[in-house]
Amino acid sequence: MQSDSRRRHSGHADPEPEPPSKTSLKREMHALQDLGEQLVALSPERLRKVPLPEPLYEAIRDAQRFKMEARRRQMQYIGKLMRKIDPEPIQAQLDVFNGSSAAEVAKMHRLERLRSELLEDEKAIGTIAEAWPDADLQYLRTLRRNALKEREAGKPPRAFREMFRVLRELEEGGAQEEDAAGDAGGDDGRAVQ
Repeated sequence: MQSDSRRRHSGHADPEPEPPSKTSLKREMHALQDLGEQLVALSPERLRKVPLPEPLYEAIRDAQRFKMEARRRQMQYIGKLMRKIDPEPIQAQLDVFNGSSAAEVAKMHRLERLRSELLEDEKAIGTIAEAWPDADLQYLRTLRRNALKEREAGKPPRAFREMFRVLRELEEGGAQEEDAAGDAGGDDGRAVQ
């Protein structure tokens, strides 16, 4: 009878998950340590914007001051601290800094479409005026005319690029105003997790 109960419990219906291999654990630890290296390489201003627990923030600030062997040991300590937290929000903020987040890419595509619409039809100025009331519309009209002339003459697209730069500055200016209005960080201006 016991052999029947063992068979039922050792069947394939309820397999126990295998513990992660030593290699995969090492790979994860190295990935966290690499993430820590990226954090140590950040400027103090950018580091304040990353959502970090206080002990990890302090360890990173210490590592930025250390040299050689002390820095290596501090990096191992940072890796140890990072194993206790969720690295996703940190990686997301680093992606934003590196410009590789999906939202950042979508924003760039939207600005490129707006620039193309402006080039094809001057009525797109109305869209820009609605989105950014403080925009220098006369300058954008001038850039549009110059971009069309450059395209007809086969010249390098200087004005075309300048239009994108102006639109990006308008977009970032609006985002900075929203950030300033809704800024609720810690006392030192740091994002807190």
